[in-house]
Amino acid sequence: QVQLVESGGGLAQPGGSLRLSCAASGTFFNANAMGWYRQAPGKERELVGRIIISGDTDYGDSVKGRFTISRANVKNTVYLQMNDLKLEDTAVYFCNMAFPALGPRWGQGTQVTVTS
Repeated sequence: QVQLVESGGGLAQPGGSLRLSCAASGTFFNANAMGWYRQAPGKERELVGRIIISGDTDYGDSVKGRFTISRANVKNTVYLQMNDLKLEDTAVYFCNMAFPALGPRWGQGTQVTVTS
C-alpha cells in the first residue's frame, strides 16, 4: 500500500538547477534510508545519492559537489537539490525508501532533461 511519488523533474539548461521531491504515503513508519537513483536510455540504474538514519550521505562520483540529498523523516520526504546540471545528467530519476518490516519501495520515476 505504500506509494512513493516524485515531483520536480523537467527541463533545465547546463549549469542550471532543479530540486526533486519524493513523498511516501500509506504508512505511519519512518524510512530508515532514502535515496535517489537514475537511469539513462541504454544504461543501468545507478546511485545518485542516499541518506541513512544517522544522517550520513553517499553520492555517486559524477554528482559529488553538485547534488545534495536531504530528508524530512516525520513526513517520509526526501529531496534532491541538483546544481550545475550537465547534459549527462539527463535520465529518469527514481526515489527509493527502505521501511522497517515493509522493506524497500520505489517511486515511478521523474524525467530530468538537460539541454542547451
